[in-house]
Amino acid sequence: MARLTRAFFARPALEVAPELLGCRLIHDGAGGRTEGVVVEVEAYLGDGSDPASHAHSGPTSRNASMFGPPGRFYVYRSMGLHACANLVCEPEGRGAGVLLRAVEPTAGQERMARRRGGRSGAELANGPGKLTQAFGIRLEHDGHSALSGRLRVESASAPPAAIASGPRIGIRRAADLPYRFCIADHPGVSRSPLNRRLRPYA
Repeated sequence: MARLTRAFFARPALEVAPELLGCRLIHDGAGGRTEGVVVEVEAYLGDGSDPASHAHSGPTSRNASMFGPPGRFYVYRSMGLHACANLVCEPEGRGAGVLLRAVEPTAGQERMARRRGGRSGAELANGPGKLTQAFGIRLEHDGHSALSGRLRVESASAPPAAIASGPRIGIRRAADLPYRFCIADHPGVSRSPLNRRLRPYA
């Protein structure tokens, strides 16, 4: 598997997001490796058209990494409970990113299960907070490169056979925009009533 490049991420988030499906999230942490296949993502734009994006109102101390160089992690705490991991896209200063929403674990599942309180199977990482907990991704990873290092993303061995898209989950503004992408019919995708609105992505 090859490392992704900054040029891969220096493109519109809506182009990067579906191409992240099938890529591998890897964390060589102190306790050993955890690894999995990205099966679901959400794009958040920085061009002023997406009020659900953290970048919509401009740079702050919280979202500073989102405006940094492409190919870095933007990690934030959601509702004071868990971390969410995003990959920064587009040229520096644009404030666009792709949320990692669900990952299919392929290595280190026992370690993930301990972090997730004994849960197993699809429940290990089928949600943005679940996957950061399973992979040991914390706020301290905010701003770290996703191109190299212990926590990184590597390219897919093959593209998914089929991709679906639909509305993003858990937001109120711009909720109907079809900026969520997933591997079609994958059991590791987030559980949501909105899955009924997923449609084939060309």
